[in-house]
Amino acid sequence: MNEWRRSAFKCVTGLIFCLCSVAVWSQLAREKVIIDTDIGDDIDDAFALALAVKSPELQVLGISTTFGETDVRARIVDRFLGEVGRSDIPVLAGKPTPPKMPMSQRRYADNGRFAQSSHGDATDFMLQQIRKYPGEITLVGIGPLMNIGEAIDRDPATFRQLKRVVIMGGSIRRGYGDFGYNEHVPPSPEWNIVNDIKSAQKLFASGVPLFVMPLDSTQLKLDEVKRAFLFTRGTAVTDQLAILYHLWAQETPTLFDPMTVVFVLKPELCPVTPLHIVADEKGYTREGPGTPNAQVCLNSNAEDFFQFYLRRVGER
Repeated sequence: MNEWRRSAFKCVTGLIFCLCSVAVWSQLAREKVIIDTDIGDDIDDAFALALAVKSPELQVLGISTTFGETDVRARIVDRFLGEVGRSDIPVLAGKPTPPKMPMSQRRYADNGRFAQSSHGDATDFMLQQIRKYPGEITLVGIGPLMNIGEAIDRDPATFRQLKRVVIMGGSIRRGYGDFGYNEHVPPSPEWNIVNDIKSAQKLFASGVPLFVMPLDSTQLKLDEVKRAFLFTRGTAVTDQLAILYHLWAQETPTLFDPMTVVFVLKPELCPVTPLHIVADEKGYTREGPGTPNAQVCLNSNAEDFFQFYLRRVGER
């Protein structure tokens, strides 16, 4: 009997050890990310955050806001996280800049279930986390690059300890409205680059591994059928997307920003090409001679993108 008990105890102890090891390994294996967003204007930022919070592969260390009324943007993120039960994710606000247009989703920040009562400084947080996890953090930039530029200015050595930066930005061979099947539209200054050209130039010269999702691969239209699928799923995340979409009050969203998060999760959905990219004084992102400073996704398959995105975000 005693021998049986000893054997049973060894089995139970071994099982507990295995389960704890799996839990620890799962935590260590998750990709550490910080997301820097200008949520509140176009709706695609919200769709990017939805994918991030629905992806167990990611450990979202924090979400920071950039460009314009960053405090309002932080409250939009804060409410979104509160409503979907992710109050574990810190929300930070960057330095405000003069607003350039009305914020379509401003009313979302007025009331609801909020995750936090205050928001720290975005750049302070970014640099603190990089020092804490050197070589481990992917910084995902889906807005103008003010916070990134400030972090480079404040502590370039720490900034270079990022694992990588993944941005939605630039226009390399196609401009707005060139979907790959219609008449060619030449490259144009893209929103996230042209609104802080100096920070873009600093990033391209920073030496940090940089992955760029430009207009060439991110003009992905969420049509009526796909919207109906998402907005009728009845989950906390899809319900908040539906609210923000209707506040946006336009018809067909283009999901520029979610490609950055998709790339972190499944890089094969946006294969990259090494290029030397320079942001000029007008905000164009030009290919040029020289050692590649960025890995650029020049083409993507919309069907594959949406198959992954809709299944993940629409999952009950």
